[in-house]
Amino acid sequence: MSETEKGSHIAGTDEGSSVQIYERPRGLKGLYYNPMTQVVMLGVVCFMCPGLFNALNGLGGGGQLDSTTSANANSALYATFAAGAFFAGSINNKLGPRLTLLLGSAGYPLYIGSFLAINIHPHVGAFVITSGAILGLCAGLLWTAQGSLMLSYPTEGQKGLFIGVFWAIFNLGAVVGASVSLGQNFHSKVRCSVGNGTYIGFLVLTLIGVTIPIFMAEPSKIVRFDGTRVTTPRHPSWKSEILGLWVTLRTDPYVLLLFPMFLASNWFYTWQFNEYNSALFNIRARSLNNLVYWLAQIVGSLSIGFLLDQKRFTRRFRAFAGWSVLMIMVFVVHIWAYFYQKHYTRESLPPDAIKMDIFDHGYGGRIMLYIFCGLLDAMWQTAVYWLMGAMSNDPSKLAYFTGFYKSIQSAGAAGTWRADAINTPYMNMFISTWALLAAGLIFALPVIHIRVKDHTDPTDEVL
Repeated sequence: MSETEKGSHIAGTDEGSSVQIYERPRGLKGLYYNPMTQVVMLGVVCFMCPGLFNALNGLGGGGQLDSTTSANANSALYATFAAGAFFAGSINNKLGPRLTLLLGSAGYPLYIGSFLAINIHPHVGAFVITSGAILGLCAGLLWTAQGSLMLSYPTEGQKGLFIGVFWAIFNLGAVVGASVSLGQNFHSKVRCSVGNGTYIGFLVLTLIGVTIPIFMAEPSKIVRFDGTRVTTPRHPSWKSEILGLWVTLRTDPYVLLLFPMFLASNWFYTWQFNEYNSALFNIRARSLNNLVYWLAQIVGSLSIGFLLDQKRFTRRFRAFAGWSVLMIMVFVVHIWAYFYQKHYTRESLPPDAIKMDIFDHGYGGRIMLYIFCGLLDAMWQTAVYWLMGAMSNDPSKLAYFTGFYKSIQSAGAAGTWRADAINTPYMNMFISTWALLAAGLIFALPVIHIRVKDHTDPTDEVL
């Protein structure tokens, strides 16, 4: 019997049911098994792997002059991500989140290495696209394990804080990556692609990130701050796990109304990265834009997390307040962006055109818009996770929710990156982004009204 089990006792709840309360370990052991410590370690994994992937993608075209290969690689990546993520929740429950996280992180060094390869050998575009497809399968595993862990460690009143802390650390990876790129390209006024040194630096960091899940604690050994133990995911047969996807939809059909919000959550990256940042700016300006974009994400995630965890307001009020902030941000950002987008097209800005530099007239307003794009992105992702966490506390059910989230999200991304690769007009890409974000919020409104309660019902704890 463990020390926490020896010190456990039964406590009553407001609903009359009993909950076993465990004593939390102390000292260094207590620090290691602290839920916040584990979320920080989880954040560092995502800092090193998807964080640096975001830094690379945020440059537009993966840092290359011609964005076509990158767009096709992203389309392949998100297509396999969409297919794999539907079953990633089942794999997570079967293998456990630590092993799932380890397997998921392994695809990122391969993908970044492929861009180093194409920088050295320009005719290996097929390798980049294949690496993207492999990364898609790995990313589905990583993000499903991440969602299950991040949403099961905090108490109900801490979910916004934990999501915000994770998102801030995760985006520090993109900030560090963007800083490396800016430092190496700051004196380049003409060049429109990054050098080998940038890719090598990213590759080394992602390889370090792959090793971190080995040192994380088993979730079943974690005691939350309120003394309750983190629920251990079930490990039934594969047949039962696949059936669980259907059971989740049948028992909680309101999650279907969140699918448009899921679909929108990666859709906007294509316009922001390729149709705006890559299309308008040289590599120095792209690198600076990329840096402030990911810095803004840290501010955005922490600010919306702070709002969603305000104890003086009911959880339902906080949910509607968060929804209102998102709706305002969507229209502020896209009305602003429309006045820039209407002045250029693909035909007016070929890849070899002279691009805007950081000292050119009009750059200030454009980088401010990019900062607001970063704020909106982080607020959107944090609010989606918070909303799913408000619907259940059970890690297995949350694994299915996050699997659906990442799968639908990636299906949308695969489509929009492919649309970019076949040269869909910039304005069409922009309008589709704006419309889908607004539609996602409208469809989410009934879910907030019906499914978000001041406390999660015990019936929502398990499938």
